[in-house]
Amino acid sequence: MQDMVRVAVDAMGGDNAPDEIIKGVAEAVSLREDIKVFLVGKEELIQEKLRAYSYREGQIEIVNATEVIEMAEPPVVAIRKKKDSSIVVALKMVKEGKADAFVSAGSSGAVLAGGQLLVGRIKGVERPPLAPLIPTRKGVSLLIDCGANVDARSSHLVQFAKMGSIYMEHVVGVKKPRVAIVNIGAEEEKGNALVKETFPLLKECKDIHFIGSIEARDIPAGAADVIVCEAFVGNVILKLYEGMASVLVGEIKKGMMTSLRSKMGALLVKPALKETLKSFDASQYGGAPLLGLNGLVVKTHGSSKAQEVKNSIIQCVTFKEQQINDKIRENIIREEG
Repeated sequence: MQDMVRVAVDAMGGDNAPDEIIKGVAEAVSLREDIKVFLVGKEELIQEKLRAYSYREGQIEIVNATEVIEMAEPPVVAIRKKKDSSIVVALKMVKEGKADAFVSAGSSGAVLAGGQLLVGRIKGVERPPLAPLIPTRKGVSLLIDCGANVDARSSHLVQFAKMGSIYMEHVVGVKKPRVAIVNIGAEEEKGNALVKETFPLLKECKDIHFIGSIEARDIPAGAADVIVCEAFVGNVILKLYEGMASVLVGEIKKGMMTSLRSKMGALLVKPALKETLKSFDASQYGGAPLLGLNGLVVKTHGSSKAQEVKNSIIQCVTFKEQQINDKIRENIIREEG
């Protein structure tokens, strides 16, 4: 049990809770013997749903939490008032060292606020960024920040670049990841005040492999491994990415059903097309870590199904094994020194 990665999972958060959350947990522990999951939420309800699954004894434990933070609630107020909510109880487990990581599909604002207020930032980290992996033609890229810091400074973006590089190299396995800043052109002199101020700082940074600016149209092609921006831009990119993918898949399916000939062709290309589309399914990459905290906090989509929950839990193992927080801490200390 000592070598197990302990993950506290918010059983009550998200559009499909608790059913899909519990299913994802059951699938995760059936695949890995080195994971222990604490399912945090309404005990009787979780027990009832969990009876549908078989799992190794000791790998799943229920932790009772009587309250739920709803999506529309003011995040900071909810964290302070609902002390027995599944989000607060689970985050306190990370803070107290009872769990190594926290996974939630619940309120983004509450997870972000709770991560900073309860788990706390690594000393020297100015702002923790939310960093999802997004599918590209070459595999995946890390979009950092996509939701935590709408108004960021240049020093924040430099730290995002460093933390993102550490994550991509040690969790995803990309050696010397290419770092780029989101811009409206490739030229160094282009961009708004924030980009113009940050560009030379990234250029001088010896801890990263900075390749310059990246335009939004080049992101799906995999032109960079770490894509740096403040959360307003990052969130727009992420939502457009998801929306466009959904529309394209829908239009392809509709086009294949327009005639007898297209239906016959669809049968022939279906296996290859299914495999291609699978590589662009973001749920297989798990959730977005909030980097720079004293413990791992992972936010999954509010609409997450079991697969994304399962993969979010499994990614916590690599994060701990590779000691990502220690590497970030060492980098920040070296920077301050």
